[in-house]
Amino acid sequence: MPKKKVNVGIVGMGIGKPNALAITRHAQGHVAALCDLDEGRMAEFATELPGEVKTYTDYKAMCKDSELDAIFVGTPNQLHVPVALEAVRRDKHVMVTKPLADSERAALRLVDAADRSGVVNMMSLSTRFSPACQYLHEQSRAGYFGELYYARARSVRRNGIPAWNLGFIKEGGGAFRDMGVHVLDAAWSLLGFPRPVSATGVAGAHFGPQGKGYSRPVTRATYRQFAADDYAAGFIRFEGGLGLQVESFWASHQPREMQIELFGTQAGASYNPLKLYSTVDGAEQDTTVNLRHQPEAWDNIAGHFIDCILNGTSCTAPLSHGLQIQIMMEALLKSAGMGREVRIKGG
Repeated sequence: MPKKKVNVGIVGMGIGKPNALAITRHAQGHVAALCDLDEGRMAEFATELPGEVKTYTDYKAMCKDSELDAIFVGTPNQLHVPVALEAVRRDKHVMVTKPLADSERAALRLVDAADRSGVVNMMSLSTRFSPACQYLHEQSRAGYFGELYYARARSVRRNGIPAWNLGFIKEGGGAFRDMGVHVLDAAWSLLGFPRPVSATGVAGAHFGPQGKGYSRPVTRATYRQFAADDYAAGFIRFEGGLGLQVESFWASHQPREMQIELFGTQAGASYNPLKLYSTVDGAEQDTTVNLRHQPEAWDNIAGHFIDCILNGTSCTAPLSHGLQIQIMMEALLKSAGMGREVRIKGG
């Protein structure tokens, strides 16, 4: 008897592509439909997928498709919630790329609806599900670090402001929601999902509004619409005294870097390169970890999503996690605007 497959519709031909390819690599995954405003992009990508693939330019029409079991949402931030809400209304399982939304209020609305519906709901998080981060999770669960009490996380580009879709640079977009979210989420998960208490931040835009720091040449008509941050940084305090320093730069006069550093009572670690630091019998030990033949992050994400749908496995990255990250991001950005620490409700 053939194994049941999960038929997935993909909305957005940007980040939707690696997620779609990973779903097709899974024995029980099938990309049955694509949705994008650019029909040419869909037609081109459809040639990379096995079998016949339906195409839509209207996400509401796709969500009505009775043959689809699940929807992946890979649009600009401002459309995550409208698309995901429509999927939930149609009883489709849903997976959303980071960040969950363009605001805390929108994120809360989606999480409430998804939880009430009972569908599988999940965040697609390529850093949290990366082999290196998964390895650090395993070490933490095994007690290698002792008690983790502090972390640093940063994502830095030298020239990397995206402008292929104006949603990234308009209000609700920005460097922190685009890049900082990756390292913030991964560090928070490695620290054990502590409850945030407060955030202190700085943010601004020193490159984007001047037409500088973009990943490709842009016209004045494009960069004059810049209305977000091209850098944000700050400190998040958690219950129990844990602390996290987080930084995100779309553009800077610094080398490209993506790093997470963990500080524990028994050992520490860095994400990139993946290294462990400890002291044994009074001697400092630095261990470089080489992970080989590990599934890619996208495959880990697709595998977990499909497992949750078919086997009822508890989701380890639900949309509620995306909401908590959204709350922290918005608090840090609010702090930057107000020039003072912001307390986080419930913390």
